[in-house]
Amino acid sequence: MDKSGINKVSLASLLMTLGIVFGDIGTSPLYVFTAISQGKIFDHILIMGSMSCIFWSLILIATLKYLFLALNADNHGEGGIFSLYALLRKTKSKWIIIPALIGCATLLSDGFITPAISISSAVEGLSLIYPELPTLPIVCVIVIMLFSIQQFGTKKIGGFFGPVMLIWFLTLGVLGLNLIIKNPDVLAAVNPMYALSFLKTYPEALWVLGAVFLCITGAEALYSDLGHCGKRNIRITWVFVLSMLLLSYFGQAAFCLSLQPNVTVESVFYETVPKSILPYIIGIATLATIIASQALITGIFTLVNEAIKLKLWTNLKVKYPSTHKGQIYIPFINYFLLAGCLLVIVIFQKASNMEAAYGLAITIDMLMTSLLLGYLMLIRHKKARVLIVILFVIFFVIEFTFLTSNLNKIVHGGWFTLLLAIIFFTLLYFHHKAKLLRNSVAEYEDIDHIKPMLESVIANKKLPYTSTNLVYPARSRRINFIDKTIVHSLFYMQPKKAEVYWFLHIDITDKPYGMDYSVCTIIPKNCFFVNLKLGFKEPHLIDQAIKKIHADLKESGDIEGVNVFYENSNIQVPPDFKYILINSRVASDNKLSVIDMFTVRIYRFLKSVGLSAIEDFGLDVTNTIEEKIPINVSKIE
Repeated sequence: MDKSGINKVSLASLLMTLGIVFGDIGTSPLYVFTAISQGKIFDHILIMGSMSCIFWSLILIATLKYLFLALNADNHGEGGIFSLYALLRKTKSKWIIIPALIGCATLLSDGFITPAISISSAVEGLSLIYPELPTLPIVCVIVIMLFSIQQFGTKKIGGFFGPVMLIWFLTLGVLGLNLIIKNPDVLAAVNPMYALSFLKTYPEALWVLGAVFLCITGAEALYSDLGHCGKRNIRITWVFVLSMLLLSYFGQAAFCLSLQPNVTVESVFYETVPKSILPYIIGIATLATIIASQALITGIFTLVNEAIKLKLWTNLKVKYPSTHKGQIYIPFINYFLLAGCLLVIVIFQKASNMEAAYGLAITIDMLMTSLLLGYLMLIRHKKARVLIVILFVIFFVIEFTFLTSNLNKIVHGGWFTLLLAIIFFTLLYFHHKAKLLRNSVAEYEDIDHIKPMLESVIANKKLPYTSTNLVYPARSRRINFIDKTIVHSLFYMQPKKAEVYWFLHIDITDKPYGMDYSVCTIIPKNCFFVNLKLGFKEPHLIDQAIKKIHADLKESGDIEGVNVFYENSNIQVPPDFKYILINSRVASDNKLSVIDMFTVRIYRFLKSVGLSAIEDFGLDVTNTIEEKIPINVSKIE
């Protein structure tokens, strides 16, 4: 599938989008009104005011901000906060990295709790039918199964989940419409004056907004999952999804209006369901909440993959179950999230306990998205700056109010996701700082300066051969410059003599398959700079690629293609290859500050859990040498 393929609209693509993107926001009706009513008696101002807040939150934040504005801020078809960062990097504004990393950290921490609360809230509905049934083991089994199927890819998952979500949304709509017909006066809540009056007069309005916010917690997935489904599919499907959500929320509000004074309800959603179909609703709700977690999981895969591409995170193994680059699977992140979700389930036990930890982190993420998106739009649309400022001031006021309303959750469980976000931000920030430290001392040598040195080594009869072909992966993509660490390895350690030297730079393209290369001759017959282009789904089999290039150059007469160790022998032996992978290390005599030394240690730790260079290049340890080259960073402030 090419990059434009995901924007093609069909029944299959719309169903897949339902299954991948809208699970999180689509299951919020299960717990929003229950969270609003906790510890409170339903009265007219609470019901109509909170319903009006729900309506305008879905219109202004989910629809206007994310569907209409954010989806246009894609980076080669990918969405999410790192797409915004990638688009803004060209401005050279240094501050943009901070909101990008905060947004990433909060979304990662939210990934620990969303599957746990979504699945728990549905499974606990079984206690209405089987009061003695222990739900905790069931929730754990479902979570394990969910993460186990991620390896099959979002296309296959979406193909199964899509029809289930279609049934779920239709169920929400039918149940809600039936209740609205009985009490149509509830539709008056579309008037924003109900929301404004509620916020002005209701004593606990600010804290109720923390529960209202739960209706849009899945809105970020609409943007972060852009690479999996495409903007046209997401926008078209949203018309149906929004309609069904509004029917459900207005229906639940109508039910609450019909309650007798001073009556409290344990679960508003399940109370609206006729008893005769309750088992069916619990079953479909459980499936829907499993799917709800899918939107966040795929969004986090995209987020981490973009962080890796932007060099903001350590290299991890990324798999592509389909031929579309946006549909990815990262094993390490998958099982890391699984462990985190199980930990949350064990710590908090019940969905009602998790609600206190839910929402705070995602509010911060939304604020960071607004900050970067607003800045990007100001740069892109200079003639409409006044309108953009007004629009984003409205977004900031709404989201900052939501953040304030969620602050009381910190002592009741919000501390957990906040602590996770701080840990993730610390790791991300110091990884970025280490890269800056390293790049600031990266040096390159003019290729013309090392030609005489190479020619001297090649001509030196006293030096033994290291290999017939010596291959150095190079950071530099410029043909006339080479990494100084390579120069150090070649000449200032033990000089390395070879018949042919290869300086190899690798580019990953947007096409799923294919290998292409260009070769620049540095020294005829003896030294070449190779720019290798690999499709993103193409395995990194560098040894095979170099041998193919070697064979092509031998056939064209550009190299001899002999094995120097059997040059004077009658035995025909294919030429040998040796790969030198350079790992630059901080020199031991550096006088680093405490912060810089901590930065270096964090970076080394993250590299240790990531993919090794040998694995990344698909090389054999028997013909690969990893060298540690000291670098001087003491001059860095």
